Amino acid sequence: MPHLSRRLVLTAGLAGLVAGACGAPKRPEALAAPMALAPAVEAAPAPPPADPLAQNLLVGFCGAPGSKALGRMTGDLDAASRALRQQIGAFPATRPITPVVELIATTVHRSPGADGMYRSRCGDETVRDYLDAARALNGLLLLDIQPGRADFLPEVRAYEHWLKEPDIGVALDPEWAVEPGVVPGRKFGRTTGAELDEVARYLGGLAQAHRLPAKVMVYHQVAAKVVHDEQLLLAHPGVSPVKVVDGIGSAAAKKAAWRTLMPTKPAHVRAGFKLFFEEDTRQGASLMTPAEVLALTPTPSYVLYE
Repeated sequence: MPHLSRRLVLTAGLAGLVAGACGAPKRPEALAAPMALAPAVEAAPAPPPADPLAQNLLVGFCGAPGSKALGRMTGDLDAASRALRQQIGAFPATRPITPVVELIATTVHRSPGADGMYRSRCGDETVRDYLDAARALNGLLLLDIQPGRADFLPEVRAYEHWLKEPDIGVALDPEWAVEPGVVPGRKFGRTTGAELDEVARYLGGLAQAHRLPAKVMVYHQVAAKVVHDEQLLLAHPGVSPVKVVDGIGSAAAKKAAWRTLMPTKPAHVRAGFKLFFEEDTRQGASLMTPAEVLALTPTPSYVLYE
């Protein structure tokens, strides 16, 4: 992550009424008696907007302006998008794939900043650029939150005007959510299922109020101690949560982390997996192939590359 040591371990009025017989020519006898009106028919309610994860696999790149350490969706977004399309092409054609652009929107820092929160937020121009890139891919934009000493919910709310868009969700990074008195990067941050549930409830309410597709809500987990009381993250209409196992290392180490972290996942939460082009391939190791990733149990619904 920018400005920090790279890692501490390996690791979405009324319906029209049918009045009937309007404009039909009147026979002379009809003038002597009132015209019978057809009973009003109420249109069936529209189905709820689709869940982006109901059938599709999500495959994405992450990044932010000016820092290649954050991932490949950095710098020339057109070139990065072409690389993402190429990466998607390596996946088996067994299910539809939705491209994802994951923008590190709130970035953690070692310095406290003016408000002492050890984080900064990107501006609207940056979000617009990354949303344009996601839409050019017919994909989704996820706003990644590294909150520093701030809480997740106010950081997510700061982007509410963007979250009213149908194709923007969030990704929460509790590794960088530190307690008062802790400088990010010196020890792992943490969150709780209750805090994740606050965000999920908010996103679900936003989606329902604005008739949006279910909001994708990712939370990254690099180690067991990073998420406590995960069972307190409840299911909410209008939100589609995904837990992404976020460890660095060889294929064997990553699979071990998967086996350790997946059992605590609530049943309604989908599974996700993160790979690192550089860190995972140090010392001659090979990056896990799409087929190897999709062979994990449970099958990932989101595969993210950094």
